Amino acid sequence: MDNSEKRPETRNSNELRIAFIGNPNCGKTTLFNAYTGANLKVANWPGVTVEKKEGSYKFQGHDFKLIDLPGIYSLTSYTMEERVSRMCILSDEVDVIIDVTDASALERNMYLTMQLIELGKPVVMALNMMDIVEERGMEIDLHRMQEMLGIPVIPVSARKKTGLESLMHAALHHKDMSARHRIEHHHKVGENAELHQEYALVYSDKIEAEIARLSAELKAEYPNMQNPRWHAIKYLEGDADVMKDHPLPSEGKLNDSRESAMINEKYDFIEEVIGEVLVNKDEKSALTDKVDRLLTHRIWGIPIFLCIMAAVFALTFTLGDWLKGYFEMALESFSGAVSNLFAAIHAGDLITSLIVDGIIAGVGGILTFLPNIVILFFALAILEDSGYMSRVAYVMDGLMGSIGLSGRAFIPMLLGFGCTVPAVMASRALEDKRDRLKTIFVTPFMSCSARLPVYVLLSQMFFGKWAGIAAFSMYLIGLIMAIVVAKIVSKCTKKYEAHTLLIELPEYKTPNAHTIFIYVWDKIKDYLTKAGTTIFLASILLWFLLNFGMTGLVEDMSQSFAAMIAKFIEPIMRPTGLGYWQIIVALISGIAAKEVVVSSMSVLFGIGNIASAEGMAALSGALGAAGFGAANAYAMMIFVLLYIPCAATIATIRRESGSTKFTLGTVAMQLGTAWIMSAVVYNVIMLFI
Repeated sequence: MDNSEKRPETRNSNELRIAFIGNPNCGKTTLFNAYTGANLKVANWPGVTVEKKEGSYKFQGHDFKLIDLPGIYSLTSYTMEERVSRMCILSDEVDVIIDVTDASALERNMYLTMQLIELGKPVVMALNMMDIVEERGMEIDLHRMQEMLGIPVIPVSARKKTGLESLMHAALHHKDMSARHRIEHHHKVGENAELHQEYALVYSDKIEAEIARLSAELKAEYPNMQNPRWHAIKYLEGDADVMKDHPLPSEGKLNDSRESAMINEKYDFIEEVIGEVLVNKDEKSALTDKVDRLLTHRIWGIPIFLCIMAAVFALTFTLGDWLKGYFEMALESFSGAVSNLFAAIHAGDLITSLIVDGIIAGVGGILTFLPNIVILFFALAILEDSGYMSRVAYVMDGLMGSIGLSGRAFIPMLLGFGCTVPAVMASRALEDKRDRLKTIFVTPFMSCSARLPVYVLLSQMFFGKWAGIAAFSMYLIGLIMAIVVAKIVSKCTKKYEAHTLLIELPEYKTPNAHTIFIYVWDKIKDYLTKAGTTIFLASILLWFLLNFGMTGLVEDMSQSFAAMIAKFIEPIMRPTGLGYWQIIVALISGIAAKEVVVSSMSVLFGIGNIASAEGMAALSGALGAAGFGAANAYAMMIFVLLYIPCAATIATIRRESGSTKFTLGTVAMQLGTAWIMSAVVYNVIMLFI
């Protein structure tokens, strides 16, 4: 049965269900947030909203159920997000469709608009980003646009929250299409004059004859079909779902040239609309085109991206380290106050050690890196919201294709710089299952924010003024390893043609402060949540493993349970330069969360504030006395970059792939790759020092 024939089991008669749909980057989720207050993630590249989100809104005594659908370019369903959106709007679950359109990029947005209008359902266009149009000195003739499209066109600004009530008012009064706008065109109507008064888009006479024939056949075969014209159009486009759900005795599909003609005629009509309603457009798009000639250059695009990211890390270290100093002083004061309090109440040495040396040292050591984390994600949020990150995905498309991945694969890989968990989940946007699994396989190589404290600590201790470059090299190495592994996997698996990346390059815009705040706060919240839960528990567990052994409470940590386990693994890790039981214990604890590596080293070496200058000097001295130098530190950074992902990522890979075997294979591959690369790097460096 077709989706259009499915009806929900229960419906509130006073409830109006409205679906928000539109191209990626059109501000659809921001508009949804403006109504519902939901803090959904808003990013300036496609593929972020993978599942539909729902929210409630009250207006003029009516209950509105708002649905935020994934961003799509057309109703032809290939990817998972396109299927979700199409299935929802074809069902009776939706009363009114709000087509959220970027007013500053009408040509790219209106192809979906034309398909939605052809559905025959109530459609209201939300002409979003009108503030940007006005800033550029452009004007849109809204009255003429409504005449040509036959639907209400409401100007809104999701960022400034203007036009929101007008949009809901239009949706409320357009739900039964009783106030349908009159359609008026200036072009010659030919043989189909009556059709031009009824439909916004009328095709050439030959195509309209095919549509009429198929519509009649469909109506005869399926008398209850609500919109035979739309089904006929999809039949002619070769839509597999429509042809499967409503088979006809005659196939009716056009050949490729006629099918292309339909697409061209859609775009011809879009150009006609743009030409009549948009004023001063050409003059104002010149700046974006000029900047894109450099940033999306096939040769210079990637080097420019790397330079921008290097600048971001330079800022992260310089400004972040200055702010970190204040956090270190606060932690020292707090740790000293707790120690004095416990001494005053004559608390036992064991409980004092657990609280001060275990919990405060472990969790506090991580919190001192918070300024670095905030600055990094603040810079990334600006790059996203300005529109630059979409250019990065576009520039990387050719490289992705050369290693057997879809251009879309770089989008979850970019997300991996933040956190691997949502990055793995974002692979749902890939239409091919093999492409999706390959992307999941290599995404953990992207250096997530949880690894940054390890890079900061080791690079500042051993590389001095080159600390920023040493840390940045980890992000570059991770990207290179992902590309190399993807290439190897593609060579070893059945070849197939990867889908070309289809991505909108939005107009550059001034980043929105609210959007940046939501993005950065979301990252800070995740970081603090880990510090308060995972790292807290890991610090306590590690303290017990380090203070108890076969004989009970031990004074020498080398006799503890943790040391016993690590010493068993020591010979295996010796070729990598990491054959130290303390380092091995820290790496094992990092499986819970990569930040725990730093807090573990704080507990292992008994350093209260490991991120302070005094703490790093003490740790450097302890490691140096054991023969651990710059080569070992760089090898450890590489091992942390490449080895087993955190427990949350492993669980996500299992859920998204649906395969325990694939998950274990991914873990084994990463562990093996980390060992090989660390051993190679360590031994090569040792040849020169």
